[in-house]
Amino acid sequence: MKKLLFLFILIHGFCFSQDLEESIYVAAETFMAQPSEATFQTLAKQEAQFKSQVKTKDEQLALVFLQSHKGHYLDTHSRLKDAIITYEDAVKRFNDYELSKLSDFDIIESCLIPLGNLYTKTNDYTNAESTIKQYSYLAKKNNKPQHEISGAINLAQLYYAIGRHETAIKLTSSFINYPNITSSQKQNLININAESQIALEIIPTSLDNKQNYKMAIQEGQYEKALTLFQKFKKKRLAIESLQKREIAQVYIEEAQIYLLNKNSNKALQSIQTALKTLIPNANFNNLPIKEQLYAENKFIDIFDLYSEIETNSDLALKSYDLSFYVSDLLKDTWTSQETIIYNQSNYRKRSEKCIAILYSAFQKTKDTTYILKAFEYSENSKVFTLKEMFQKKQRLQKHPTDSLLIQEFNLLKDQEHITSKLVLEQLDKNRASQITTLSKQLSDISLKIKSLKNAISDKYPGLENLISIKNLQNKLHEDNAVLVEYFYGKHAIYQFIISNSNIELNKIDNTDKTEKSIVDFISLFDNVSIINNDISNFSSQAFKLYKLLNFDAVSSFNKIIIIPDWWLNFIPFETLLKEETNTTAFSKMPFIVKSQNIIYNSSAYFYTTDNNSKSNNNLLGFFPVFKNSNKTLTYSIDEANAIKKEMASKMLMNKEATKANFLKNASNYGMLHLSTHSSHGVSGKPANIDFYDETLYLNELYSLNLNPNLVVLSACETGKGKLYKAEDAMSIARGFQYSGARNLLFSLWQINDLSTSKIMQSFYENYSDTQSAHYSNQLSKLAYLENESISNTKKSPYYWGAFVYYGELTKPITSSYLFYVIISALIILIIVFLRTKFKKPHG
Repeated sequence: MKKLLFLFILIHGFCFSQDLEESIYVAAETFMAQPSEATFQTLAKQEAQFKSQVKTKDEQLALVFLQSHKGHYLDTHSRLKDAIITYEDAVKRFNDYELSKLSDFDIIESCLIPLGNLYTKTNDYTNAESTIKQYSYLAKKNNKPQHEISGAINLAQLYYAIGRHETAIKLTSSFINYPNITSSQKQNLININAESQIALEIIPTSLDNKQNYKMAIQEGQYEKALTLFQKFKKKRLAIESLQKREIAQVYIEEAQIYLLNKNSNKALQSIQTALKTLIPNANFNNLPIKEQLYAENKFIDIFDLYSEIETNSDLALKSYDLSFYVSDLLKDTWTSQETIIYNQSNYRKRSEKCIAILYSAFQKTKDTTYILKAFEYSENSKVFTLKEMFQKKQRLQKHPTDSLLIQEFNLLKDQEHITSKLVLEQLDKNRASQITTLSKQLSDISLKIKSLKNAISDKYPGLENLISIKNLQNKLHEDNAVLVEYFYGKHAIYQFIISNSNIELNKIDNTDKTEKSIVDFISLFDNVSIINNDISNFSSQAFKLYKLLNFDAVSSFNKIIIIPDWWLNFIPFETLLKEETNTTAFSKMPFIVKSQNIIYNSSAYFYTTDNNSKSNNNLLGFFPVFKNSNKTLTYSIDEANAIKKEMASKMLMNKEATKANFLKNASNYGMLHLSTHSSHGVSGKPANIDFYDETLYLNELYSLNLNPNLVVLSACETGKGKLYKAEDAMSIARGFQYSGARNLLFSLWQINDLSTSKIMQSFYENYSDTQSAHYSNQLSKLAYLENESISNTKKSPYYWGAFVYYGELTKPITSSYLFYVIISALIILIIVFLRTKFKKPHG
């Protein structure tokens, strides 16, 4: 009887399984036969039911088949975010259940290629590159040349989109004559190659209509470009399979050419056609409302272009704000800081245009609300990824037991750890297999982070980057300081000066001469001899730059918080001269450092936000020294001994100063001091810092959670790195900021071992007395300049000006101040005692 019952259950279960599998295929095929919104809604409901029922691998494969068609429908109907979610789920299902072993279902063609393209469409460049590389490797491994070529085309398009034109040219050139390539694939590669060459101002050998009109634009022949474009447009729109966004792109390009021909009316007509194409059933006059928009990067092109045409400043700003809104919709789907950094460049260009409009409006009206709005644009465009990570850490500190936040933070750490490994692996061209594995791990982590986003955003309010001017001015009043924030744009450098009672906005035209003055001054510190070989040239440039950057506008303030930008990140403001001088004695020059205390920060947001200090203020020092090598740091030992005299510290010297010891112990100390070698990164390598046995790379710092009170980087170029608009230098110092350090002392150039040792000894002598890093930094430089045992040659600002302090202002506690406090307290106690003793009794 039991055998019969078991047989019945087995047969019934098998039939049910077959029925479910067949039901999934039937549902998919029914939808494919008549795709419409009504049949799609039915399919979506069926999919939700199937997800809760599928068990076998055959059923899972059927569901992947259904999802691939659902994703295609969503993609073609501009529901990109939902399409991405659907394809991601299908790919994960296919991989998790190892369905490639069950069937020859073409996951590359059905899901991976469209998913990679969708990432590109939504500006998610990190996931796009990762996905395309994954299926390209898979195609090569499985001998599918057509998919491998498709991967090359899509990857080249991605590189073109993010401005890596040389990489795009190299990639397309290697595939143009690939075996089994189709004529259309070859033409695609030729087109991308040609457009990349045009972007680099190289004249391609072969051009089609599209490249011809782009070449005409580059040559300034706008009428010719319009004629050539109309031929291209007719041919392009004749293609019946074009998606809405591809049609919209044609009209966007047409509007751009009309604008070049100074035909604003025609340009606006083309823009309206592009908008109507993307939002076919919406009603609006000039601009749609936010509720009508969705995550589609073509909207950004449209609104940015509309703003350039619009002469009404309010409407232009409204259109730019719609661009920012769509950018935020896209940003909601991104998970890596690399993707955000890539996109911040366009964010910055738009911010500059908004600030320019507001500056012009202020000049006409003198209404300071325009300055406040301009400052908001400036702040929102600064170090977004640093601010976002800081806020996530703050949120976790407030809710330390929340499993969602803990999981999110651990995933972000894993993401950066794998990214670091991937960056290094990509330097070796023979590591394709390992690169693919790491890329897949990144994709998996990205999916997990996305799955947490909605739950976290439902539970907690969104992260805010805005700062209150009132709070900022109150803080400046408390610190008796002034804030100078620079926004370094393509056409102008804007300077915001904010005191406790006033706010100013100044404009510095960014001409070739301006840029040269700034870059030339930075170059003075490229090596030890430049300044000393021509001291008068240095003093002339130092004063001219002081005037150029309008720094005399804050000459009456003692403490100045500087928010630098772009090239200004590498300017040591302390070394600028407040007056013209003919002296060649550096100790007598009117350096800013002599009369003003300079404190830097990455954003006014960080200045106004309280720092969660560690109660433990013990110092952990790393001094590899590198004895008996060409890297020996002889005076590093003196530096360590001097610190030990002044601070409660643990010093890891020589062989103890390992990378492993740093990773293990750094988070347990309130202060970190690294006296070693560092590099801003060369030949594709990111910025890095040396320990005795190994090198620590920038992305590895991103994966740490340190949160020290102070980090001192006594090493070369710790503040230098590849520059990105809005995120500034990808330096070792930035890595420590990302890991949680709010207060840092670091260097801007290759520093001298002996002078660094002297500066550091002086810094810690003052710090042990004052407990104020910004004040000690100034005092150490003054002490160096006033030291009579140091020759004039060694008093060049090259030797003492490299170290800059980023962080909070801490009121110095001096010995005399402590004495005053103690005496005052004693006097008060004596008075209270005497009053109590001689007080008349009641009655």
